[in-house]
Amino acid sequence: MIRLLSTVVALLALQQGVFAAPPLAASKPNIILVMTDDQGYGPVGRHGHPWIQTPNLDTLYDQSTRFTRMLVAPTCAPTRSALMTGRHPMRNGVTHTILERERMTLDATTLPQVLAKGGYRSGIFGKWHLGDEDEYQPQNRGFNEAFIHGAGGIGQAYDCSCADAPGNKYFNPVLRHNGKFVQTEGYCTDLFFDAALGWIKQQHDQQQPFFAYIVTNAPHSPFIAPAKNAKRFTDLGFTDNQAGFYGMIENIDENMGKLLAKMDQWKLTQDTLLIFMSDNGMTGGGSGRLGKSMGSLPDGTAMLPYNAGMKGLKGSVDEGGCRVPFFVRWDGHVPAGQDVDRIAAHLDVFPTLVDLAGGTLPSGQVDGRSLVPLIGDPKADWADRFLFSHQGRWKTGEEPNDYQWKNFSVRNQRFRWVGTEALFDMQADPGQTTNVIQDHPEVVQSMREAYDRWWKATRPMMVNEDAPMSKTRPFHVAFERQKRASGIPNWTAPSL
Repeated sequence: MIRLLSTVVALLALQQGVFAAPPLAASKPNIILVMTDDQGYGPVGRHGHPWIQTPNLDTLYDQSTRFTRMLVAPTCAPTRSALMTGRHPMRNGVTHTILERERMTLDATTLPQVLAKGGYRSGIFGKWHLGDEDEYQPQNRGFNEAFIHGAGGIGQAYDCSCADAPGNKYFNPVLRHNGKFVQTEGYCTDLFFDAALGWIKQQHDQQQPFFAYIVTNAPHSPFIAPAKNAKRFTDLGFTDNQAGFYGMIENIDENMGKLLAKMDQWKLTQDTLLIFMSDNGMTGGGSGRLGKSMGSLPDGTAMLPYNAGMKGLKGSVDEGGCRVPFFVRWDGHVPAGQDVDRIAAHLDVFPTLVDLAGGTLPSGQVDGRSLVPLIGDPKADWADRFLFSHQGRWKTGEEPNDYQWKNFSVRNQRFRWVGTEALFDMQADPGQTTNVIQDHPEVVQSMREAYDRWWKATRPMMVNEDAPMSKTRPFHVAFERQKRASGIPNWTAPSL
């Protein structure tokens, strides 16, 4: 009844030409969060990309409030841990993407665990990448439904516990469904969206509040897209890797179109919050190297990789390595076509969703802030703050303190301090072309002191640094055990 009344109020306001959304806090929407892997900010049509075609993401952009400076970690597992806990990845023990340092501490309370207290059911579809050992798996961290691959990508395997099902491919992969392996038929991204949509429909039919976390492995390497998506780019003269990367994104866009259409068909748009984002900056492996031409379009235009004028790619602590799209749509509640230019972060997603769900944050855990005030009013009072980025990824066995002052950055609304030698005025110089460190010593001093305090408080929470490399690959062991005992059954796609 509350949802019905709030929807009627919003519709009446829209009919009168005024947007007067009901309050967002504790409004308890269904939540769909879509996050792509290594796409970054640039490859979206509405962000000015010169050749990629993303009509459905462009539509979502038009329908959404957009956070134009959403900042995440330079690589994938760290960002994922921040979304799940609301605190900095290194405070979750996640300082790498492999080598036992991608495992999210078991001491953290996760987002689905908090949402469950408010009656939500949660499902994950795609990439987890926060630990492949059973106790770290999503079905044991609060998710009611888990349809995932292992490791950081389909088919990956390292000399540690981080490894997917053996021999896996992007087409017809073996996936883990609620702890049991199943043989699928189709392309991975299509499978993850179809599984998510089937589960969403089930929750909707049962009038069950839900959190659907759709996390594609695309467009991460290896860069393999369906032939129909890659062909447009190979015809233009792109390499197979580049055609795979951009074709994967256009395939994601097609699946976003399917999601948007089903939300309309099932009348979910009025009671469901939809977020689209990526996990880190654009990868140079598939996009091409910045400044280096990949050939020419038919009209003679040079095919230069596009990253919206930013410095840095995935893995970098510059803006281009950390800035991602962040589109927030909820018809009748969140204004369309609205931009928020305040810096926001992966840390903020957890408290934002808990705020919307009317939940209670775990005491002492959360570093981020709820973005609900800015979604309601981009000009709301919003105190400035420092956001800390670190590449991590030092070799196993090395002392993290030796890397405190290497490969890091500190960001506030105006400045980004990169390493110890460069400061950039991000408002005057978003492309980071001019080092102004000599002009603002007081800014650098303030950032240095804050970062030093943060590091010293964070170092004891890096709980995986001394973890021995696992001698087994849990997905391999479980797969072989199930294959011998009962076989790998075929997965039946849901009827949509």
